[in-house]
Amino acid sequence: MSSNHSTHTNTFNDPRLEVHMSWWGMNGLERSAEYSLEQKVEMIAEAGFDGINGFIPSSEEAKRWNKLLERYRLSLSVNAYPKTCNDMAILLNQAKQYGAIQHINVQVMTPFLIDHGAIEMLRGIHELSEKAGIPAYIETHRGTITQDLLRTVSYVEALEQLRLTIDMSHYVVAGEMHTISDEAEALMQKLLERTSAIHARVSNGEQVQVDAGPSGEHPMLQHFERWWSSGMKHWRKAARNGDVLPFVVELGPPPYAITVDDYGQRRQEINDRWEQSLLFLRTARRIWSETARV
Repeated sequence: MSSNHSTHTNTFNDPRLEVHMSWWGMNGLERSAEYSLEQKVEMIAEAGFDGINGFIPSSEEAKRWNKLLERYRLSLSVNAYPKTCNDMAILLNQAKQYGAIQHINVQVMTPFLIDHGAIEMLRGIHELSEKAGIPAYIETHRGTITQDLLRTVSYVEALEQLRLTIDMSHYVVAGEMHTISDEAEALMQKLLERTSAIHARVSNGEQVQVDAGPSGEHPMLQHFERWWSSGMKHWRKAARNGDVLPFVVELGPPPYAITVDDYGQRRQEINDRWEQSLLFLRTARRIWSETARV
C-alpha cells in the first residue's frame, strides 16, 4: 500500500488536495447556542470544505453521520490517541468496522518514551496501519511522542516508512521561535519530506494559535505558508493517481483559542475563528495551485 494512498473513493484520477474542517474547531462558534450536528455539517459543506476531521462515530450515531456525509459529499478523517500498539490496533479495528475512513491522524500519547522504545512503537503503529489498509500518520505535536523537533527528526532518520501529519505550530511555540533560524528551518525541512497530511494554525512563538489577520497579515504566516508549500511539493513527488493530501484547518476553541477573559470562564475569543478557518481554506487551495505550476 502506498503511504500516501487514501481509502476514500476517488472521483478524480490525478493526485489532489482535500481541505478538511476540524470537528473540534466547530465547537463554540455560536455564542448564544451550540449549532446542531446537521447545522455544523451543512456549514462545512457550504463553505467549500471537502471533508471533516473528527472521530469515529459511535454505533448509535453512525447511520446519521453516514447520511450527512453522503448528502454533502464529504469525506471523513479521524484522530487517535494511543498509548500502546494495542490501543492503535483497537482503533484501527473500529475504523474498519465503520468504513470509509480516509486516514487516521495519530497523536501518540507517550511524551516521555524516547530513542529505541519510541522508534519501535512508531514502527509497530505503521505495521498495524499497513495490515489494516488504513493510512495512519503521526502528528508533530507537543505532549506526545513527537514532543520536540530534534527527537522527531531522529525518528524520521531511523524509520524510512514514517509518515507525518505536519503541524509546525507546536514546534514554533515550544521553541519560542519569534523568527526562524537557518538551523530550525533545516530541521523543519527534514520533516516536511515525510508530509502525508497538514494541520493548519499559526503560532507566534509565544501562543500556539494566534489571529493571522483578516487577510493573513501576521508576519509569521509567511513561514507557515512556506512550510505548507514545501510539504505539498514533497508529497506531489511521491503521489500516485488517486492519492489525496488532506489539509486540516484546525483552530481550536477556548481555552485553546486566546480569550479576553483569561481569569474567568474563557469563552470570549479575541478573533472570529470561523473567518480565520475560511482564510486557511483559501490559503491551502492557493498554495496547492501554486505548487502545481512548479
